[in-house]
Amino acid sequence: MDDFFNTEQSSSGGFPPKPVVAQKSQNALVRSLISLFVYGLMFYFLFGQNLAYIAAILLVIIIHEMGHFAFMKLFNYSNVKIFIVPLLGAFTTGKKQQVSQAQLSLIILAGPVPGIIIGSILFWLNIDIQNETLRLLANTFLIINLLNCLPFYPLDGGRLIETLFFKENHVIRLVFGIISIVCLLALFLYANSLIMMVVPVLIGLEIYNESKHQKIRDYLRQEKINYHTDYENLPDKDYWLIRDCLIMSFPKKYASIQPGKYEYTIAEPLLVQHTTAVLQVNLKSDLNVFKRILIVLFYILIFAAPIALILLNTRPL
Repeated sequence: MDDFFNTEQSSSGGFPPKPVVAQKSQNALVRSLISLFVYGLMFYFLFGQNLAYIAAILLVIIIHEMGHFAFMKLFNYSNVKIFIVPLLGAFTTGKKQQVSQAQLSLIILAGPVPGIIIGSILFWLNIDIQNETLRLLANTFLIINLLNCLPFYPLDGGRLIETLFFKENHVIRLVFGIISIVCLLALFLYANSLIMMVVPVLIGLEIYNESKHQKIRDYLRQEKINYHTDYENLPDKDYWLIRDCLIMSFPKKYASIQPGKYEYTIAEPLLVQHTTAVLQVNLKSDLNVFKRILIVLFYILIFAAPIALILLNTRPL
């Protein structure tokens, strides 16, 4: 486990103190580099790709995630980390309780936009040079980042659409998630990419869990329990009540734990993580209709411009 739990606090309201997460010191950079190395090795041995192609993919992933990372740091996110998932890609996480639509939109766009710009410049430079290595690098930058801009969750394009229009509407998010699953399944089947088929499966599991989380939030709202908070500011009583809801909502997962019995168990680290998933950030709607339209137009431009560049400059065989 990355965390250990300290419970030496004073009790409040008859409830035991919630576990307090204490982070161990870790070298996140070293862990990310090791994951990146494993990513490259798996591509090499499973697909027999040449080293230049693998290096290009790793470079694109690093630049993409560093864009998210830099803007999260700019907007004062804490505990910002980059996770590399071999064969599937990478993602960047961070914590911030007060989030605005504008900031979140910029964080999302900061991933694919630099890669698309770099890929377009390399493609344009290579029109006359016709260098195979440069073509490989340009195509890798463009393909990976343009695919990431597709308007399907959890790709950046889908996350942007969700942030701008229905981040806090559970029903629309559910429908959007189902549409994303169907479209991604069709895309990966068309591309004959069996490994990537795991992505729609994971989205389906996330939608299933999120629907149960939403029912818990509906109950918390009725009981006037604030779930728009972070774990650190969650009262002890609220932690144990949410914990009971999780145990009853996921009986197979927590079969050995009895609700209403407020004692620490070996599964407490998992319950703390699960409780955190139920809690939500405060999203500030600071974008009016005009600003949202501008962001959507920019999103369309950044998606369409390199495609137009490729179509206009592709020489017939």
